[in-house]
Order: sequence, then C-alpha cells, then structure tokens
Amino acid sequence: MFYSAMKLSVGSTLKLAFRPWVEGLENVPAEGPAILASNHLSFSDSFFLPAVLDRKVTFIAKAEYFTSPGIKGKLTAAFFKGVGQLPVDRSGVRGAGEAAIRSGLEVLERGELFGIYPEGTRSPDGRLYRGKPGGLARVALRSGAPVIPVAMIDTEKIQPPGKVVPKLMRPGIRIGAPLDFSRYQGMDNDRFIQRAVTDEVMYAILKLSGQEYVDMYATAAKRQIAEAAKAAKIAEAAKAESAKGETAKGDKAAGHEDGGGHKAA
Repeated sequence: MFYSAMKLSVGSTLKLAFRPWVEGLENVPAEGPAILASNHLSFSDSFFLPAVLDRKVTFIAKAEYFTSPGIKGKLTAAFFKGVGQLPVDRSGVRGAGEAAIRSGLEVLERGELFGIYPEGTRSPDGRLYRGKPGGLARVALRSGAPVIPVAMIDTEKIQPPGKVVPKLMRPGIRIGAPLDFSRYQGMDNDRFIQRAVTDEVMYAILKLSGQEYVDMYATAAKRQIAEAAKAAKIAEAAKAESAKGETAKGDKAAGHEDGGGHKAA
C-alpha cells in the first residue's frame, strides 16, 4: 500500500516533470517473476524505471540509506522502503554479494520483479562497463526467472555529479526481449557459466543503449579516474608552487638590481 502511494506521488511527479519515453513495455510480463537487468547511469535510474511500469520492481540499495540517524535518516529510510528498495550491507564484499542474492531470490519467489545493475555501480563517464558475474547470473540460474535487459538513456545528464538542481529533459528507457538461461540450470556455481550469462546480458544491454563498451569493471575505472584527478591536483599544486618560487626569485633579483644601480647624492 505504501509502495502504491509512493508510486502515485513520486512516479507521477517524475513522469509529469521529465516525460520519460519508453520502448518495449510489452516485454515485461504482466505477472510472474522476472529480473530486470539494467545499465546504471544515475541515482535516478531506480526511480524512473519503476515509474513507467505497472508492476512493482524491487532494487537493492546500500544499508547506509536505511540506518542514518536523526529525523532526516528516518525520512530517507522510509522513502527508500516506500519506493521498493531493499537494504544490503556492503561492508564485506562476499557477504554483500550473498545478501544481494538472497534478497533477489526472495523477491522472485514472491512472483515479483527484481531489478539489478550488473555493472555493480554507476558508470563514471556514461560508458557501459563489464558486468560482474556473481550476483546476476546466480540469481537468474537459481531462480530460473527470465532476465529482461533494460537500457536507461540520458539519465546521467539530468543530474550530473555535483549538481543540486536537476535539468528538465526527457530520459529514455528501452526494454529488450526476455533472455532464457534454462539451458544452464544447476550450473550456478560454475564461474565460466556465470561469465557467459553475464556477458550475454551485457551485450543485450549494449545493443539497446548504444553506449561505448569498456572491458573493465566500473569500480576499477572509478579508481583510475580518482587517481588521475589526485595526480593532476598534485601536479597543479607543484606547478603553482614552482611559479610562486620563480616569482619570488624574480622579485629578489629585481631588488638587487635596484640596490646595485642606485647612486648616492
């Protein structure tokens, strides 16, 4: 009931303000379990996709959204629960992965839609990164639910990092045909099968999104970008310090010239 109320208020507002366009809604089953595997461009992806669907879709979210102290923390937790988010503790990598899998399986066992981002985190630059094989593949193979590829379009342009006020523009959502992995049933612990399933899903997302593909994990790309930014900052500081030193030397030299060239009256 709370989800319906939040969908009516938040979802209607999003659709009215941003007017997202959608292709392939007919690929989402009217009933029964299914996995929606999407690229991840923006924080808003988890709100735009549910807003255009008639059925409830549940995503996992980091536990911090649900455990922050104070009134603001309680309101944030209530909001995320209301829009169908499930908390997952990501403090331990392996533990986080197992928790996400359990949460996904519970959602699917109820005959509902489970949303997941195979990249594991938001794209740092709008490109599509390599999918992480553990979560998506294991949930799909253990549940037997179909995997529906989804491409979010231009959501990263609405509210880029560092921008508080969102830009009013039309994002897009393309939903592909369901993928059936029943041929791999019972092989969910085989890492080669996990990789094959994940790559097939990522290729389907790539065809829908038209993004440039990068064969590395988004988390590694974020580290590289952060390290490059740090190195650039250090280089800029060193350059400024060097320029400051040159200016000081120039002022000193000018002072010596004035002193040496001065004649007493």
